[in-house]
Formats: sequence, C-alpha cells, structure tokens
Amino acid sequence: MTGSTARPWRDAWQDALYGPDGFYRRPEGPAGHFTTSTQGPLGVVFAEAIATLADREGCDLVVDVGAGRGELLGQLAVLRPDLRLMGVDIVDRPADLPDAVDWLVSPGGPSLPAELKGLVGALVVAHEWLDVVPCTIAEVDRDDVLREVLVDSGGVESLGGPVTGWELDWVNRWWGDRGPGDRLEIGDTRDDAWEDLVGRVDQGTLVAIDYAQAGHGGQSEDTFTAYRNGVQTAAVPDGSCDLTAHVMIDSLVHDDAIHQADVLRRLGIRATTPDHALSLADPAAYLRGLIRASAVTELADPRGLGAFVWAIVRVPGN
Repeated sequence: MTGSTARPWRDAWQDALYGPDGFYRRPEGPAGHFTTSTQGPLGVVFAEAIATLADREGCDLVVDVGAGRGELLGQLAVLRPDLRLMGVDIVDRPADLPDAVDWLVSPGGPSLPAELKGLVGALVVAHEWLDVVPCTIAEVDRDDVLREVLVDSGGVESLGGPVTGWELDWVNRWWGDRGPGDRLEIGDTRDDAWEDLVGRVDQGTLVAIDYAQAGHGGQSEDTFTAYRNGVQTAAVPDGSCDLTAHVMIDSLVHDDAIHQADVLRRLGIRATTPDHALSLADPAAYLRGLIRASAVTELADPRGLGAFVWAIVRVPGN
C-alpha cells in the first residue's frame, strides 16, 4: 500500500526540502545532519580559499547562495572584514551573523529572490546548491523506454510516462549508455537555475562547487540519495532527510571546471606542517598550524572533498 498518490520525484523533492515543513527549514539546519567544507576548521581554510579567489578575481563582494545558517559568511567576516558579504537562503537571517552581513530570503530550490540582481564586483559562490536543486529522476524500463520515476509520501516508487522532448534531448546529449534498470538524473533544471544566477551578475565571477557527474557519454551513474543525522539513508520525501544528487558540471555554462584539490594548490593553500620547534616556543600556535594542515589535507583529499569540482564563470561587464 502506498502512502499517498504518486507524483514526480522532482515535485516531491522540492516540497520535501523547501516546503513549509521542508528539511532546510528545520531549526537545527543542515549542520545538524552533516558536515560541509564551511564548518569548523575546514570552514576557516575554505573561507581563506574564497577570500583569495575574490582577490584574484578583483571582487570586493562575496555572495553565498544556499548559505545555510551563514557558516561561510561568519568565517569570512572574521578573516576579511573588508569584504562586503551577502547570504541567500530560504530561512530568515541568522541572528548570530555580524551586522555588516546582508541577507536575502530565497523561495528555495531553483528559484532566487527578485532582489538578487545587477551584482557588480561580486564573487558569487554556490557551494552545494545545485545538488539540491530538484530534477527529474528517470529509469529505463524492461522495454528499454526511459520513464519518469514517481514517488508517494512514504518513498514507494513507480514508473510514470516516457521521458520526451527537451528532457530526452538533454539525456541523449549528456548521459552515457543506458539499459533496462538503469536510473539517472536529468539535470536541465540545474542548468536553468545556474543560467538564471549568472544572468543576475553584471560584472564579477561565479563559482558552483559540487560533486560532479561525468558528461559527454562518460561513466555517468545514478547518485540520487538521502542523508539524515550524518548517515546515508533511504530517500523519503517527508522533510526528514536531505535529498541530493551529483551535478552534471559539463552541462553547466562555465569557463573553467577544476577539482577542488587543484583549486587549493592554485590559490597557494597547502598543508604545511609547522616546525616542531614551534611546539616548545608557542604550543598554541603549533596546535593551530597542525589543525590548519589537517583541514587543508581533508579539503584536498581526492577521495573525498578534493573531488568537488569548481565550475567558474566570469562576467566581464561593459
């Protein structure tokens, strides 16, 4: 027996994350369920990377799209109080953010606030935003027909109608070989959301940071999954868990696409272990150095966070 009438995963996903009782509206916030690069010692180094990139791109404003509870912005406000900072997320402005940090409330998912436009001198960071922009989930049936996957409120799935039109065109262009039983995510909604964001910058640089799918017929795979309390779990669209899928970076508008490990090296951020003599002269500084080196190592680990891809777009302006 199903929990309710089945509907496209794309719609259920949107409501489960961004609806009135959605996962991202929960009081504990995303940090209550998983760790990202913006939190704790990792966040200190990640903020250093973003600030360095802003300097290299000639930007004095950093806009964090999908800012959560402002973790990255809080780190940047301490590290670089000279930068203008703005957060965008579906929740109200976190009370513990420094007063100088601006905040816009977003509708959630692919939609952005109307006030977010005409940005100049901006580095716009979409860190793990596109992976939670809902998209169509599809599966190849036994007759080799690609069909949309439906789901009810209890997570029970069924197959809907065939995928056609522009969605099928997207699959044929970007996805690899597929056969009966294969599942895939159709990322056109992410492409559109990204183009919308790019169009709101009059001059500046944008960077989307996410785990990536392999496009152009590469080894694409089904990555749609859920997380709750730091553990991977069954995907149920009831607002109790995060729902996410890797991003087809190749299909996004971009000038560069670089793995995070390489980005950190290019920005001069390295895991340098402090000299052991410092442990005697200044134990606190030595400990800080060890913590920083460990954070850089974790952010650059190609088997983990270092595998994130930074898709970069530069808008030169007039």
